[in-house]
Amino acid sequence: MLVFGVVGTCHGHSLTNNYYKHTCPAAETIIKNATEKSVAKNPALPAKFLRMHFHDCFVRGCDGSVLLNSTANNTAEKDAIPNLTLSGFDVIDNIKAELEKKCPNVVSCADILALVARDAVSYEYRRPLWEVYTGRRDGRVSRSAEALANLPSPFSNFSTLQQNFANQNLTVHDLVVLSGGHTIGVGHCNTFSNRLYNFTGRGDQDPSLNATYAAFLKTQCRNLSDSTTTVPMDPGSALKFDANYYVTVKQHKGLFQSDATLLTNQLSNHIVQQLTDPNKFLPEFALSMKKMGAIGVLTGNAGEIRKKCYVVN
Repeated sequence: MLVFGVVGTCHGHSLTNNYYKHTCPAAETIIKNATEKSVAKNPALPAKFLRMHFHDCFVRGCDGSVLLNSTANNTAEKDAIPNLTLSGFDVIDNIKAELEKKCPNVVSCADILALVARDAVSYEYRRPLWEVYTGRRDGRVSRSAEALANLPSPFSNFSTLQQNFANQNLTVHDLVVLSGGHTIGVGHCNTFSNRLYNFTGRGDQDPSLNATYAAFLKTQCRNLSDSTTTVPMDPGSALKFDANYYVTVKQHKGLFQSDATLLTNQLSNHIVQQLTDPNKFLPEFALSMKKMGAIGVLTGNAGEIRKKCYVVN
């Protein structure tokens, strides 16, 4: 099976396995140890880092641009509405500080984020769930408008999602496989409560949502304006990275419209069915993550190696 994404799309240099083996041999171990220490204290972090990596890669490629702070004359990606619920930046900043002491100006923030996401999600398995090639460099540009334009929305229908992914050279297969990231983490009520209270603008419920599940969600999310309450995206399995997400989607208990819509297309529905098998999901997720982690990467002399992940040099 061809894996397209390991070549830096902009500059012809490719990402490689263990890129820092001569310049900072301890880099990946330092990142792994610090990540595992953080996850042991806070089991919600794997979902947060996976989402942060995904949101980084879908805007300007995997260049660490999601980590940059806004400035007086620029609103950065992290302050775009879809990114306001991201967290865990402090962990990335602390890891970067540790690496700067050991190997100054060597390890990129983009690589740190890609490795942290993998190591955090893999923690419960005590083995790496996917391979992360390294050698990304950090971008210097971060614009909130680009996050709004490029990030898939929880309200999207199938054709919109398909286009979002196609824009990143990802297939329908990748779309369904990467949606499986919703097996961990939570959703805020305001990202799905329209399905409970006002689906077509007439105060109605989404008929495709399992009625028993909808009744439960209404006990958690009391109205359309609740933007603070969260519920697990994969009920009963929200901290376990497994294939249960696909089982819930098949039962019409996908939390977001973007989950439910995977059943509305013949091909994606078929892939959902296949991925209910845990032996199929993990290897496929590994392939799609490797592909996603190589979107639009800056390599060679492009970009920079930031000294601090939240500000350009």
